[in-house]
Amino acid sequence: MEEQANEVIVATQAALAQASALAVEYAFSIVGALLLLVVGWWLSALLSRWTHRALLRIRGFDETLSRFFANVVRYASLLMVFVTVLAQFGVQTASIIAALGAAGLAIGLALQGTLQNIAAGIMLLVLRPFRVGEYIETGSITGIVQEIGLFATELKTPDGLYRLAPNSTLWNVPITNFSREPTRRFELKIGIGYDDDVDLAERIMREHAANDPRVLDTPEVFTFVSELADSAVVVNMWYWTKAADFWPTSREMIKSVKKAFDENGISIPFPQVTYHGQAMISVAANEAAARISAE
Repeated sequence: MEEQANEVIVATQAALAQASALAVEYAFSIVGALLLLVVGWWLSALLSRWTHRALLRIRGFDETLSRFFANVVRYASLLMVFVTVLAQFGVQTASIIAALGAAGLAIGLALQGTLQNIAAGIMLLVLRPFRVGEYIETGSITGIVQEIGLFATELKTPDGLYRLAPNSTLWNVPITNFSREPTRRFELKIGIGYDDDVDLAERIMREHAANDPRVLDTPEVFTFVSELADSAVVVNMWYWTKAADFWPTSREMIKSVKKAFDENGISIPFPQVTYHGQAMISVAANEAAARISAE
């Protein structure tokens, strides 16, 4: 029994000695790792703030994009700190980096559609084909931009509906921005009768444009005959307004010109077909005479 007790005591003393040696050996590593974690956490937050402020100093740089890059810098810094801490304990970081790379590739493949929207969102925020409050139109989407996010863009349709469009659908198609340019041209096309006075029609259209204060003086109002159609002579008028005045001006201009045409006896004909009755009677008579002579 005494021998067994002595063996236990010796084994315990050996284990304690080995633990003490390990504690002494890794004490500096543990302290260094803790210092690295504290300093790394502080530096990552500091670098994130610096990145955010530096990007905001760039004229026209978006707030959302600035925060995104600031977060990228922070988490990349924390990842480097984590790998450095593991290296303090003798862990082979090369295998860890390779595993992280493989995991990142797998996640990227799994979230391919989401990453595509993020990439498109970054390009939209950098190049700014449209901004919040502007009215845009694509092949299938029309509305006023409410918010541009990293994943999707929020719009409000002309009839007041909410629409969420993935950024990839907005980046890969042509975009028409109706609000970007300060002025817009409106083209008014009206068909009048062939018996009506074309010069009078053009003068009436120019006078109505000149009397509207929302119509710009430069470029000048321009009227012309664009087509001799089957049932009407098509008279055109070009005038320019501010982008905000485009829709109300165009609707009121159409109405006022129509009323002026009615007051001045200028007709707006509908499609019609003219039959020449005398010619038809002559043809029928000739055919009947030919049949009688044949008999």
